[in-house]
Amino acid sequence: MRVVSNTSPIIALACAGRLDLLRDLYSQIVIPNAVFDEIAVVGAGEPGAREVVESPWIKRQPALNGPLVTALRLELDAGEAEAIALAVESGANLILIDERLGRRAAQRLGLTVVGTLGVLIAAKDRGLLATVRPVLDALRADAGFWITDELYNAVMQAANE
Repeated sequence: MRVVSNTSPIIALACAGRLDLLRDLYSQIVIPNAVFDEIAVVGAGEPGAREVVESPWIKRQPALNGPLVTALRLELDAGEAEAIALAVESGANLILIDERLGRRAAQRLGLTVVGTLGVLIAAKDRGLLATVRPVLDALRADAGFWITDELYNAVMQAANE
């Protein structure tokens, strides 16, 4: 399975101390240069930076479709645009992206999209998490991940908790 990730799922899960879930669920994820730069260069010393540089299961690959990246940059940031372009050009099975505009753009291009909260539900379904609540709470408290009470409850319900 080929999985491309944007910045936010990596940082959020690293802040919550559960970046391992991406490795355990997908074996390998691919990130474009802009995502690498956002995490490892701009965010040097922050959660996720060391892992992106050192983890053999996180692969860096440039997005080569310049015209698509340019078109996507009209509405998205560099990391989202490159992640979507890379997912399209590499025939990825899945793109990990949280931001609403990015998710919509990826879906318009026929990509299957999962966000950080979907990763938690998948991890619970696969037996990688006993409960999602502690990770959801860590996302809110430690990662500054904005989750409404309604969405929190929907995730809990989807995880059968």
